[in-house]
Amino acid sequence: MTRLSIIGDHFMLPEMFRSAIEAACPARPEMTLHTLPWPDEPMEHGYAVAGMDGLKEYQGSAEATIAMIGEAEMLVTHLAPLSRQMLEKLPKLKFVAVSRGGPVNVDMAAAREAGVRVVNTPGRNASAVAEFTLGAIIAETRNITRGHDALRQKDWRGDLYRADRTGRELSEMTVGVVGYGAIGTRVVKLLRAFGCQVLVADPYVQLSREDRDASVEHVGFDDLLTRSDVVTLHCRVSEETTAIMNADAFARMKPDATFINTARGPLVDYDALTATLQAGHLRGAMLETFAVEPVPADWPLLALPNVTLTPHIAGASVKTVSYAAEKAAEEVRRFLAGEPPVNPC
Repeated sequence: MTRLSIIGDHFMLPEMFRSAIEAACPARPEMTLHTLPWPDEPMEHGYAVAGMDGLKEYQGSAEATIAMIGEAEMLVTHLAPLSRQMLEKLPKLKFVAVSRGGPVNVDMAAAREAGVRVVNTPGRNASAVAEFTLGAIIAETRNITRGHDALRQKDWRGDLYRADRTGRELSEMTVGVVGYGAIGTRVVKLLRAFGCQVLVADPYVQLSREDRDASVEHVGFDDLLTRSDVVTLHCRVSEETTAIMNADAFARMKPDATFINTARGPLVDYDALTATLQAGHLRGAMLETFAVEPVPADWPLLALPNVTLTPHIAGASVKTVSYAAEKAAEEVRRFLAGEPPVNPC
């Protein structure tokens, strides 16, 4: 019987993987389940651990992970690392399903050389992040965070009703969406329902006919920055997009505009954002991802009154878990049946 190791955590529950695989596979592999302590304990990055070079956002040591995989031919995981040195010690491993948008916890070059098929679950949290983004925009532009923080301190902020301090409605604003992938397209669809003007900057895609018919504009990045009342990031991290929001980009934004990042920390120069907010050029910012996670306790942005902060939870929903488990289970079924994968990496 084929052996499969499931290495989940307290978000991507190993039991949900097992249930999805049992439902999808007529011939079920022999499964062993393991649970990593994430998110109760933070992820690690390969640059900080010898032998894990190039791996990002993983959890678990090489020795512990190898022991959990053991003699299994198949692995389903969310965060378990697979480095080149580890793959050399796992000669029986032939299939890995990573339940996330990108297999950043796997050395892909080494996996290809070893003949290990790696698949992922792109778009697993697109709906969750899109909904969260709308909540982030409204929380920041309508002073929800300001009012909440004050009332927690027993301070009734009646001044937030002043015309020079109250927020604007989405229907009267222009929202710029940077990146038109799985999440960006959903954000645009949700924004359209509020009646705001929507701009999209992404040089590698074309707008859908539905969005074009709804008067969504496809514009350049600089044009988006200068015209938007809200700028929200939804692009991937690449050499081109790293620190795309830098001091120059923030300077080109409208005075009193709002900045939203529910994408990735490396997209933003946070020192530049801090200086911009301190100078009063922007109305505020909502930040869900950061350059370093967890953020340092003395990080200046934590003390600014015009910032809403959440601990990288935009993709956390029950639907994300069930969707990713079902997609991973289908890939397991296909591998066992000798069929090609849906999402090869």
